[in-house]
Amino acid sequence: MRHQRILASALAAALLLPLAACGAAEPEPSATPDPHEGMEYISIGDYYDWITPAEGLETAGFTQDDFYLREDGIVEYRGDEYETRLGVDVSFYQGDIDWQAVADSGVEFAMIRCGYRGYGEEGNMAEDEKFRQNMEGALAAGLDVGVYFFSQSLGAIEAAEEALYVLDLIEGYDLTMPVAFDWEPVEQAERYDEVDSEAITSSAIVFCEMIEDAGYTPCVYLYRYIAYYEYEMERLSEYPLWVGAPGYWDDFYYEHGMWQFSTTGDIPGIEADVDLNLQYLPVEAAGPPEDSAK
Repeated sequence: MRHQRILASALAAALLLPLAACGAAEPEPSATPDPHEGMEYISIGDYYDWITPAEGLETAGFTQDDFYLREDGIVEYRGDEYETRLGVDVSFYQGDIDWQAVADSGVEFAMIRCGYRGYGEEGNMAEDEKFRQNMEGALAAGLDVGVYFFSQSLGAIEAAEEALYVLDLIEGYDLTMPVAFDWEPVEQAERYDEVDSEAITSSAIVFCEMIEDAGYTPCVYLYRYIAYYEYEMERLSEYPLWVGAPGYWDDFYYEHGMWQFSTTGDIPGIEADVDLNLQYLPVEAAGPPEDSAK
């Protein structure tokens, strides 16, 4: 009888085990890591992508509601943080310009290409064919004027050469707008494969430091792709940015002082398509810019 009781108890325990297992709480699955934690989904121009924001740079924070596209292709800023001014940037590609007509149309400033470095292996520098004509015409029409240099620098040494070249070109002119470093990738160029992000960024920094040391206001011209994929943006936190991001509102992620919103602008006095820009002046500091040169 004792053996029968032991056997019955064992069978009962065996039957209860599955029932207990059915009532037990199952362990929760581990949380799936967010692959985009700390990243921002932003416009690159023709598409959107995730980027990790650079440290040390303020964000622009514009929204579509801050801007209005007029029928004539001019974009107006309707936010309350800035006053804006309309400007153009030009080179010899715009031909002969009637600068008084440009000024009479409401344009307040001009960024003029002073020179460029060639794409070839030697990378020779040259003055823009219309530089002096454009400078004299724009200044005579009462516009605030700055310049930009189209760079193909491979590093700090060539950037220093470019800065010295620009300083020689602008000597004697009354600049009240920035002197801009404009490096852009040209894939068909012989020099393109020889440069990387570190070299591009070092070029911009050396150029800006030398321009600033000479008493002018430097800035870096870039567009979305270069900013997000080419430059080491955290190293440019000390310098104003001029952004080429054509569109009906300014969606560039980082804070910047000028926005190039069109490359096909139509302005009286300029027969060819022309780049159009807005300059942002914080409301508390709005007004004509101070002279950027000593």
